[in-house]
Amino acid sequence: MLDAIKTAFKIPDLRKKIIWTLVLLGIFRLGAYIPIPGNWNANRLNDLFGSGNLFSLMDLMAGGALKKMSVFAMSVNPYITSSIIIQLLTMVIPSLQQLSKEGGDGRKKISQYVRYGTVVLSIVQGTTMAFGLQSALNSPTVWDFILIITSLTAGSVFLMWLGEVISERGIGNGISMLIFAGIVSRLIPSAIGTLGNMGAKGVGTSFLSVILFALLAIIIVAGVIWVTQGERKIPVQYAKRMVGRKMYGGGSTYLPMRVNQAGVIPIIFASSVLMFGPTIGSYLPRTNGLAKFLLIFSPGTALYMILYAVLIFVFTYFYTAVSFNPVEVSDNMKKYGGFIPGIRPGKPTAEYLDRVLTRITLAGALFLTLVSLLPYGWSYLPGFQGMQVSLGGTSILIAVGVAIDTMKQIEAQLLMRQYEGFLK
Repeated sequence: MLDAIKTAFKIPDLRKKIIWTLVLLGIFRLGAYIPIPGNWNANRLNDLFGSGNLFSLMDLMAGGALKKMSVFAMSVNPYITSSIIIQLLTMVIPSLQQLSKEGGDGRKKISQYVRYGTVVLSIVQGTTMAFGLQSALNSPTVWDFILIITSLTAGSVFLMWLGEVISERGIGNGISMLIFAGIVSRLIPSAIGTLGNMGAKGVGTSFLSVILFALLAIIIVAGVIWVTQGERKIPVQYAKRMVGRKMYGGGSTYLPMRVNQAGVIPIIFASSVLMFGPTIGSYLPRTNGLAKFLLIFSPGTALYMILYAVLIFVFTYFYTAVSFNPVEVSDNMKKYGGFIPGIRPGKPTAEYLDRVLTRITLAGALFLTLVSLLPYGWSYLPGFQGMQVSLGGTSILIAVGVAIDTMKQIEAQLLMRQYEGFLK
Protein backbone atom coordinates (compact mmCIF):
# COMPACT_ATOMS: atom_id res chain seq x y z
CA MET A 1 0.00 0.00 0.00
CA LEU A 2 2.79 2.42 0.94
CA ASP A 3 4.65 1.55 -2.27
CA ALA A 4 1.51 2.29 -4.30
CA ILE A 5 1.08 5.71 -2.64
CA LYS A 6 4.79 6.51 -3.09
CA THR A 7 4.60 5.54 -6.79
CA ALA A 8 1.40 7.57 -7.25
CA PHE A 9 3.17 10.76 -6.11
CA LYS A 10 5.83 10.20 -8.80
CA ILE A 11 3.21 10.37 -11.58
CA PRO A 12 2.22 14.03 -12.26
CA ASP A 13 -1.40 13.29 -13.16
CA LEU A 14 -2.02 11.12 -10.10
CA ARG A 15 -0.12 13.51 -7.83
CA LYS A 16 -2.41 16.32 -9.00
CA LYS A 17 -5.51 14.21 -8.24
CA ILE A 18 -4.27 13.33 -4.74
CA ILE A 19 -3.39 16.96 -3.97
CA TRP A 20 -6.83 18.07 -5.20
CA THR A 21 -8.46 15.52 -2.89
CA LEU A 22 -6.42 16.59 0.14
CA VAL A 23 -7.11 20.30 -0.47
CA LEU A 24 -10.87 19.76 -0.80
CA LEU A 25 -10.94 17.56 2.30
CA GLY A 26 -9.07 20.35 4.10
CA ILE A 27 -11.81 22.79 3.07
CA PHE A 28 -14.39 20.37 4.45
CA ARG A 29 -12.62 20.13 7.81
CA LEU A 30 -12.12 23.91 7.92
CA GLY A 31 -15.82 24.48 7.32
CA ALA A 32 -16.64 22.21 10.27
CA TYR A 33 -15.36 24.99 12.55
CA ILE A 34 -17.41 27.84 10.99
CA PRO A 35 -20.38 28.31 13.36
CA ILE A 36 -23.95 29.06 12.36
CA PRO A 37 -24.97 32.58 13.43
CA GLY A 38 -27.15 32.48 16.53
CA ASN A 39 -27.16 33.04 20.27
CA TRP A 40 -26.31 29.44 21.25
CA ASN A 41 -26.14 28.17 24.82
CA ALA A 42 -23.08 25.88 24.93
CA ASN A 43 -24.19 23.98 28.07
CA ARG A 44 -27.63 23.17 26.71
CA LEU A 45 -26.09 22.18 23.36
CA ASN A 46 -23.76 19.66 25.03
CA ASP A 47 -26.66 18.15 26.98
CA LEU A 48 -28.52 17.39 23.73
CA PHE A 49 -25.70 15.23 22.36
CA GLY A 50 -25.90 12.20 24.60
CA SER A 51 -25.04 8.71 23.43
CA GLY A 52 -28.68 7.67 23.20
CA ASN A 53 -30.27 10.05 20.70
CA LEU A 54 -30.44 10.66 16.98
CA PHE A 55 -28.24 13.76 17.16
CA SER A 56 -25.23 11.67 18.28
CA LEU A 57 -25.47 9.50 15.12
CA MET A 58 -25.79 12.59 12.91
CA ASP A 59 -22.82 14.16 14.70
CA LEU A 60 -20.73 11.04 13.94
CA MET A 61 -21.51 11.30 10.21
CA ALA A 62 -20.73 15.03 10.31
CA GLY A 63 -17.36 14.53 12.00
CA GLY A 64 -18.34 16.53 15.08
CA ALA A 65 -19.64 19.49 13.05
CA LEU A 66 -23.16 19.15 14.43
CA LYS A 67 -22.04 19.43 18.05
CA LYS A 68 -20.16 22.61 17.10
CA MET A 69 -23.28 23.81 15.18
CA SER A 70 -21.21 24.64 12.12
CA VAL A 71 -22.51 25.31 8.61
CA PHE A 72 -21.66 21.67 7.74
CA ALA A 73 -23.70 20.30 10.65
CA MET A 74 -25.92 18.13 8.39
CA SER A 75 -22.89 16.88 6.43
CA VAL A 76 -23.94 14.81 3.39
CA ASN A 77 -26.87 13.10 5.16
CA PRO A 78 -29.52 14.70 2.87
CA TYR A 79 -27.56 13.56 -0.21
CA ILE A 80 -27.27 9.99 1.09
CA THR A 81 -30.98 9.88 1.96
CA SER A 82 -31.91 11.28 -1.45
CA SER A 83 -29.68 8.70 -3.19
CA ILE A 84 -31.28 5.82 -1.28
CA ILE A 85 -34.81 7.09 -2.01
CA ILE A 86 -34.10 7.48 -5.74
CA GLN A 87 -32.43 4.05 -5.82
CA LEU A 88 -35.49 2.42 -4.24
CA LEU A 89 -37.88 4.35 -6.52
CA THR A 90 -35.86 3.23 -9.55
CA MET A 91 -36.72 -0.37 -8.72
CA VAL A 92 -40.43 0.44 -8.32
CA ILE A 93 -41.23 3.11 -10.94
CA PRO A 94 -40.94 1.78 -14.54
CA SER A 95 -39.98 5.16 -16.04
CA LEU A 96 -37.02 5.55 -13.68
CA GLN A 97 -36.05 1.91 -14.27
CA GLN A 98 -36.02 2.52 -18.01
CA LEU A 99 -34.04 5.72 -17.48
CA SER A 100 -31.35 3.83 -15.57
CA LYS A 101 -30.84 1.53 -18.57
CA GLU A 102 -30.23 4.36 -21.05
CA GLY A 103 -26.50 4.63 -20.32
CA GLY A 104 -24.70 7.87 -19.54
CA ASP A 105 -27.59 10.22 -20.37
CA GLY A 106 -29.96 8.27 -18.13
CA ARG A 107 -27.50 8.28 -15.23
CA LYS A 108 -27.03 12.05 -15.60
CA LYS A 109 -30.80 12.54 -15.41
CA ILE A 110 -31.06 10.37 -12.30
CA SER A 111 -28.13 12.27 -10.74
CA GLN A 112 -30.05 15.49 -11.39
CA TYR A 113 -33.07 14.06 -9.54
CA VAL A 114 -30.77 13.15 -6.63
CA ARG A 115 -29.53 16.76 -6.50
CA TYR A 116 -33.08 18.14 -6.47
CA GLY A 117 -33.99 15.67 -3.73
CA THR A 118 -30.93 16.76 -1.75
CA VAL A 119 -32.06 20.40 -1.77
CA VAL A 120 -35.60 19.49 -0.67
CA LEU A 121 -34.40 17.12 2.05
CA SER A 122 -31.84 19.69 3.24
CA ILE A 123 -34.61 22.23 3.78
CA VAL A 124 -36.82 19.68 5.56
CA GLN A 125 -34.01 18.30 7.71
CA GLY A 126 -32.66 21.79 8.44
CA THR A 127 -36.12 22.92 9.58
CA THR A 128 -36.50 19.85 11.80
CA MET A 129 -33.05 20.35 13.27
CA ALA A 130 -33.61 24.06 13.90
CA PHE A 131 -36.80 23.42 15.87
CA GLY A 132 -35.32 20.32 17.55
CA LEU A 133 -32.38 22.34 18.88
CA GLN A 134 -34.36 25.46 19.81
CA SER A 135 -33.86 24.69 23.51
CA ALA A 136 -30.16 25.43 22.99
CA LEU A 137 -30.95 28.95 21.69
CA ASN A 138 -31.25 31.97 23.96
CA SER A 139 -34.46 33.85 23.14
CA PRO A 140 -34.88 32.53 19.55
CA THR A 141 -36.70 34.66 16.98
CA VAL A 142 -38.19 33.91 13.56
CA TRP A 143 -35.14 35.46 11.92
CA ASP A 144 -32.89 33.08 13.88
CA PHE A 145 -34.77 30.07 12.52
CA ILE A 146 -34.64 31.38 8.94
CA LEU A 147 -30.91 32.03 9.25
CA ILE A 148 -30.22 28.56 10.71
CA ILE A 149 -32.27 26.72 8.06
CA THR A 150 -30.64 28.70 5.23
CA SER A 151 -27.13 28.12 6.60
CA LEU A 152 -27.68 24.38 7.07
CA THR A 153 -29.19 23.97 3.60
CA ALA A 154 -26.40 25.95 1.93
CA GLY A 155 -23.74 23.95 3.80
CA SER A 156 -25.24 20.60 2.80
CA VAL A 157 -25.60 21.62 -0.87
CA PHE A 158 -22.03 22.94 -0.88
CA LEU A 159 -20.76 19.58 0.45
CA MET A 160 -22.72 17.80 -2.28
CA TRP A 161 -20.91 19.94 -4.87
CA LEU A 162 -17.60 19.39 -3.07
CA GLY A 163 -18.10 15.63 -3.19
CA GLU A 164 -18.84 15.71 -6.92
CA VAL A 165 -15.69 17.76 -7.55
CA ILE A 166 -13.62 15.20 -5.62
CA SER A 167 -15.15 12.37 -7.67
CA GLU A 168 -14.44 14.22 -10.92
CA ARG A 169 -10.99 15.70 -10.29
CA GLY A 170 -9.66 13.75 -7.30
CA ILE A 171 -9.28 10.17 -6.09
CA GLY A 172 -12.12 8.01 -4.80
CA ASN A 173 -15.83 8.62 -4.37
CA GLY A 174 -16.25 12.20 -3.18
CA ILE A 175 -19.21 11.69 -0.83
CA SER A 176 -17.57 8.64 0.75
CA MET A 177 -14.31 10.54 1.18
CA LEU A 178 -16.11 13.35 3.04
CA ILE A 179 -17.73 10.86 5.42
CA PHE A 180 -14.37 9.09 5.83
CA ALA A 181 -12.62 12.36 6.71
CA GLY A 182 -15.28 13.22 9.29
CA ILE A 183 -15.16 9.80 10.96
CA VAL A 184 -11.36 9.62 11.06
CA SER A 185 -11.25 13.09 12.62
CA ARG A 186 -13.36 11.65 15.45
CA LEU A 187 -11.70 8.22 15.74
CA ILE A 188 -8.10 9.41 16.17
CA PRO A 189 -8.80 11.82 19.10
CA SER A 190 -11.03 9.12 20.65
CA ALA A 191 -8.22 6.53 20.45
CA ILE A 192 -5.72 9.01 21.94
CA GLY A 193 -8.18 9.80 24.74
CA THR A 194 -8.63 6.07 25.44
CA LEU A 195 -4.87 5.59 25.74
CA GLY A 196 -4.68 8.63 28.03
CA ASN A 197 -7.37 7.19 30.31
CA MET A 198 -5.41 3.94 30.45
CA GLY A 199 -2.28 5.83 31.50
CA ALA A 200 -4.19 7.49 34.34
CA LYS A 201 -4.95 4.09 35.89
CA GLY A 202 -1.39 3.15 36.79
CA VAL A 203 1.76 1.89 35.08
CA GLY A 204 1.12 -1.86 35.32
CA THR A 205 -2.54 -1.74 34.36
CA SER A 206 -1.96 0.80 31.60
CA PHE A 207 0.79 -1.26 29.93
CA LEU A 208 -1.37 -4.40 29.77
CA SER A 209 -4.39 -2.38 28.66
CA VAL A 210 -2.46 -0.64 25.88
CA ILE A 211 -1.17 -4.00 24.59
CA LEU A 212 -4.69 -5.47 24.73
CA PHE A 213 -6.21 -2.41 23.07
CA ALA A 214 -3.65 -2.41 20.23
CA LEU A 215 -4.02 -6.17 19.68
CA LEU A 216 -7.82 -6.07 19.62
CA ALA A 217 -7.81 -3.01 17.34
CA ILE A 218 -5.61 -4.84 14.81
CA ILE A 219 -7.82 -7.95 14.99
CA ILE A 220 -11.01 -5.90 14.54
CA VAL A 221 -9.69 -3.96 11.54
CA ALA A 222 -8.25 -7.14 9.95
CA GLY A 223 -11.57 -8.96 10.47
CA VAL A 224 -13.55 -6.09 8.95
CA ILE A 225 -11.24 -6.03 5.91
CA TRP A 226 -11.45 -9.83 5.54
CA VAL A 227 -15.27 -9.93 5.61
CA THR A 228 -15.67 -6.76 3.52
CA GLN A 229 -13.49 -8.30 0.79
CA GLY A 230 -15.08 -11.75 1.15
CA GLU A 231 -17.19 -13.01 -1.71
CA ARG A 232 -18.64 -16.25 -3.06
CA LYS A 233 -17.54 -16.81 -6.67
CA ILE A 234 -20.25 -18.56 -8.70
CA PRO A 235 -18.72 -20.08 -11.88
CA VAL A 236 -20.47 -19.02 -15.09
CA GLN A 237 -19.89 -20.63 -18.50
CA TYR A 238 -20.83 -18.86 -21.74
CA ALA A 239 -21.73 -20.96 -24.79
CA LYS A 240 -20.21 -20.23 -28.19
CA ARG A 241 -22.42 -18.32 -30.62
CA MET A 242 -22.34 -18.20 -34.41
CA VAL A 243 -22.74 -14.64 -35.70
CA GLY A 244 -22.61 -14.65 -39.52
CA ARG A 245 -19.63 -16.83 -40.40
CA LYS A 246 -17.70 -16.20 -37.18
CA MET A 247 -17.78 -17.89 -33.80
CA TYR A 248 -18.00 -15.69 -30.69
CA GLY A 249 -18.04 -16.31 -26.95
CA GLY A 250 -17.35 -19.59 -25.27
CA GLY A 251 -15.47 -18.15 -22.27
CA SER A 252 -15.81 -18.86 -18.57
CA THR A 253 -15.99 -16.35 -15.74
CA TYR A 254 -17.56 -16.07 -12.31
CA LEU A 255 -20.35 -14.11 -10.62
CA PRO A 256 -19.08 -12.47 -7.39
CA MET A 257 -21.58 -12.47 -4.52
CA ARG A 258 -20.29 -10.44 -1.60
CA VAL A 259 -20.72 -11.67 1.96
CA ASN A 260 -21.54 -8.16 3.16
CA GLN A 261 -23.74 -7.17 0.22
CA ALA A 262 -25.65 -4.51 2.19
CA GLY A 263 -22.56 -2.67 3.47
CA VAL A 264 -23.13 -0.36 6.42
CA ILE A 265 -26.71 0.60 5.47
CA PRO A 266 -28.44 -1.87 7.90
CA ILE A 267 -26.52 -0.47 10.90
CA ILE A 268 -27.43 3.11 9.97
CA PHE A 269 -31.11 2.21 9.49
CA ALA A 270 -31.27 0.20 12.75
CA SER A 271 -29.53 2.96 14.74
CA SER A 272 -31.85 5.62 13.31
CA VAL A 273 -34.99 3.64 14.18
CA LEU A 274 -33.91 2.81 17.74
CA MET A 275 -32.55 6.30 18.52
CA PHE A 276 -35.80 7.96 17.47
CA GLY A 277 -37.61 6.92 20.69
CA PRO A 278 -34.94 8.01 23.22
CA THR A 279 -34.56 11.30 21.33
CA ILE A 280 -38.26 12.07 21.85
CA GLY A 281 -38.07 10.83 25.46
CA SER A 282 -35.20 13.19 26.25
CA TYR A 283 -37.49 16.20 25.55
CA LEU A 284 -40.21 14.97 27.92
CA PRO A 285 -40.15 15.33 31.73
CA ARG A 286 -38.45 12.40 33.47
CA THR A 287 -41.62 11.78 35.54
CA ASN A 288 -43.68 11.28 32.38
CA GLY A 289 -44.73 7.66 31.80
CA LEU A 290 -44.08 7.85 28.05
CA ALA A 291 -40.59 9.26 28.67
CA LYS A 292 -39.76 6.40 31.05
CA PHE A 293 -40.95 3.88 28.46
CA LEU A 294 -38.98 5.46 25.59
CA LEU A 295 -35.79 5.73 27.66
CA ILE A 296 -35.86 1.94 28.16
CA PHE A 297 -34.59 1.71 24.55
CA SER A 298 -31.49 3.81 25.29
CA PRO A 299 -28.15 2.41 24.02
CA GLY A 300 -26.40 0.04 26.40
CA THR A 301 -29.53 -1.60 27.83
CA ALA A 302 -30.19 -5.30 27.21
CA LEU A 303 -33.46 -4.56 25.38
CA TYR A 304 -31.71 -2.08 23.10
CA MET A 305 -29.00 -4.56 22.10
CA ILE A 306 -31.53 -7.34 21.42
CA LEU A 307 -33.69 -5.07 19.24
CA TYR A 308 -30.54 -3.67 17.60
CA ALA A 309 -29.41 -7.17 16.56
CA VAL A 310 -32.88 -8.11 15.28
CA LEU A 311 -33.24 -4.92 13.23
CA ILE A 312 -29.77 -5.35 11.72
CA PHE A 313 -30.75 -8.85 10.55
CA VAL A 314 -34.05 -7.58 9.09
CA PHE A 315 -32.50 -4.61 7.28
CA THR A 316 -29.57 -6.71 6.00
CA TYR A 317 -31.90 -9.18 4.29
CA PHE A 318 -34.21 -6.39 3.10
CA TYR A 319 -31.49 -4.25 1.54
CA THR A 320 -29.74 -7.29 0.01
CA ALA A 321 -33.04 -8.37 -1.57
CA VAL A 322 -33.53 -4.87 -2.98
CA SER A 323 -29.98 -4.48 -4.35
CA PHE A 324 -29.55 -8.00 -5.79
CA ASN A 325 -32.35 -9.55 -7.85
CA PRO A 326 -31.63 -13.26 -8.64
CA VAL A 327 -34.39 -13.41 -11.28
CA GLU A 328 -32.97 -10.42 -13.18
CA VAL A 329 -29.41 -11.79 -12.97
CA SER A 330 -30.61 -15.18 -14.20
CA ASP A 331 -32.48 -13.60 -17.15
CA ASN A 332 -29.44 -11.56 -18.16
CA MET A 333 -27.22 -14.66 -18.05
CA LYS A 334 -29.70 -16.60 -20.18
CA LYS A 335 -29.97 -13.74 -22.67
CA TYR A 336 -26.22 -13.77 -23.35
CA GLY A 337 -25.89 -17.57 -23.40
CA GLY A 338 -24.48 -17.94 -19.88
CA PHE A 339 -25.22 -20.73 -17.42
CA ILE A 340 -23.95 -22.12 -14.14
CA PRO A 341 -22.42 -25.60 -14.63
CA GLY A 342 -24.83 -28.23 -13.32
CA ILE A 343 -27.74 -25.75 -13.08
CA ARG A 344 -30.33 -25.30 -15.84
CA PRO A 345 -30.86 -21.71 -17.09
CA GLY A 346 -33.94 -19.76 -16.11
CA LYS A 347 -35.93 -20.46 -12.93
CA PRO A 348 -33.53 -23.15 -11.51
CA THR A 349 -30.64 -20.67 -11.80
CA ALA A 350 -32.65 -17.96 -10.02
CA GLU A 351 -33.56 -20.39 -7.21
CA TYR A 352 -29.93 -21.46 -6.85
CA LEU A 353 -28.70 -17.86 -6.67
CA ASP A 354 -31.42 -17.02 -4.14
CA ARG A 355 -30.41 -20.00 -1.98
CA VAL A 356 -26.72 -19.04 -2.05
CA LEU A 357 -27.55 -15.39 -1.38
CA THR A 358 -29.69 -16.33 1.65
CA ARG A 359 -26.86 -18.37 3.18
CA ILE A 360 -24.05 -15.85 2.70
CA THR A 361 -26.33 -12.99 3.83
CA LEU A 362 -26.72 -14.84 7.15
CA ALA A 363 -22.93 -14.65 7.61
CA GLY A 364 -22.98 -10.98 6.60
CA ALA A 365 -25.77 -10.20 9.09
CA LEU A 366 -23.89 -11.97 11.91
CA PHE A 367 -20.77 -9.99 11.04
CA LEU A 368 -22.63 -6.65 11.05
CA THR A 369 -24.29 -7.49 14.37
CA LEU A 370 -20.97 -8.39 15.99
CA VAL A 371 -19.21 -5.25 14.76
CA SER A 372 -22.11 -2.97 15.73
CA LEU A 373 -22.18 -4.32 19.31
CA LEU A 374 -18.40 -4.00 19.78
CA PRO A 375 -18.53 -0.50 21.37
CA TYR A 376 -20.78 -1.89 24.14
CA GLY A 377 -18.50 -4.89 24.80
CA TRP A 378 -15.28 -3.00 25.58
CA SER A 379 -16.38 -2.19 29.14
CA TYR A 380 -16.44 -5.89 30.03
CA LEU A 381 -12.72 -6.32 29.28
CA PRO A 382 -10.09 -5.99 32.04
CA GLY A 383 -8.68 -2.47 32.22
CA PHE A 384 -11.59 -0.92 30.29
CA GLN A 385 -14.23 -0.73 33.04
CA GLY A 386 -15.97 2.62 33.10
CA MET A 387 -14.31 3.72 29.83
CA GLN A 388 -16.10 4.67 26.61
CA VAL A 389 -14.32 3.16 23.58
CA SER A 390 -15.80 3.96 20.17
CA LEU A 391 -13.70 1.48 18.16
CA GLY A 392 -16.24 -0.58 16.24
CA GLY A 393 -19.71 -0.10 14.82
CA THR A 394 -20.59 2.21 11.97
CA SER A 395 -17.40 4.25 12.09
CA ILE A 396 -14.92 1.40 11.57
CA LEU A 397 -17.02 -0.17 8.80
CA ILE A 398 -17.26 3.06 6.82
CA ALA A 399 -13.60 3.99 7.36
CA VAL A 400 -12.28 0.58 6.29
CA GLY A 401 -14.65 0.31 3.32
CA VAL A 402 -13.75 3.74 1.94
CA ALA A 403 -10.02 3.15 2.48
CA ILE A 404 -10.19 -0.16 0.56
CA ASP A 405 -12.15 1.37 -2.34
CA THR A 406 -9.76 4.34 -2.54
CA MET A 407 -6.68 2.09 -2.61
CA LYS A 408 -8.28 -0.01 -5.35
CA GLN A 409 -8.80 3.12 -7.44
CA ILE A 410 -5.20 4.23 -6.91
CA GLU A 411 -3.90 0.79 -7.91
CA ALA A 412 -6.16 0.77 -10.99
CA GLN A 413 -4.86 4.22 -12.00
CA LEU A 414 -1.26 3.00 -11.54
CA LEU A 415 -1.91 -0.14 -13.59
CA MET A 416 -3.45 1.90 -16.38
CA ARG A 417 -0.47 4.26 -16.56
CA GLN A 418 2.32 1.72 -16.06
CA TYR A 419 1.03 -1.26 -18.05
CA GLU A 420 3.49 -2.12 -20.81
CA GLY A 421 1.76 -5.15 -22.28
CA PHE A 422 3.90 -7.08 -24.78
CA LEU A 423 5.90 -4.03 -25.86
CA LYS A 424 9.42 -3.53 -24.51
